[in-house]
Amino acid sequence: MLPTDPPPLSPGSGYDLVAQQLIPGYASLARLSVALIAASPRASSPGAAVLVAGCGTGAELLAAREQRPDWQLTALDPSSEMLAIARSRLGASTAIDWRCAAVEDLQGEPTFDGALSVLVLQSLPDDGHKLAFLTALAGSLRPGGQLVLVDLMRPAPSPLQGQMGGAWLGFQRSSGVEESAEALQQLAGGLHPIGLGRLTALVNAAGFSDPAVFFQALDVQGFLLQRRDDGSGPGGAAGGGAVVDPL
Repeated sequence: MLPTDPPPLSPGSGYDLVAQQLIPGYASLARLSVALIAASPRASSPGAAVLVAGCGTGAELLAAREQRPDWQLTALDPSSEMLAIARSRLGASTAIDWRCAAVEDLQGEPTFDGALSVLVLQSLPDDGHKLAFLTALAGSLRPGGQLVLVDLMRPAPSPLQGQMGGAWLGFQRSSGVEESAEALQQLAGGLHPIGLGRLTALVNAAGFSDPAVFFQALDVQGFLLQRRDDGSGPGGAAGGGAVVDPL
């Protein structure tokens, strides 16, 4: 992991400000992600049901409220502190179903027309947890439903990667981040980025199409995925649970 990988952000006030300092383009990422799902065949319908998985402090929820106030939103996060902050930012919105839970806790028939997951998968180890997360998301979507997935990615080997790392550090410095590269490296110890090939294998096994890139800022990338509508369902052909080597 590069010493300039962005560290996990602590719950609490200032989350979005810190994210803007660490991630180029973060300030517009929620609006872009919502606009992308809003243009999808299913979620473009009035009153569509949309899941925000790992809603954090509510950036995507705010963008959704502004762009599509008709959506029936479900805000999911395992952190009660994050949910409390998001609730306070959104106010008394009766159209949001707040759930303090993990995506893997979702059960029942597919109920969502679209979903967003921003900077969540990177925190899960690739020992079955990433696949379980993606499979649960696919299972929550109606066939043809789309997912916006944004995450820190492991870059492909390149002789220019050192320059990319230096650019990230320079961006952080110009944004007001004062921690040393060594301190950022220590903070980044809880992240588990993967490469595009590995992500493609995981999302296919979970029941999604190949990822289509819609955003990139250094090593942070955004992908549009669609749940397959081919009868296979989440988890592999005919629901048989395709095996993916966790390594």
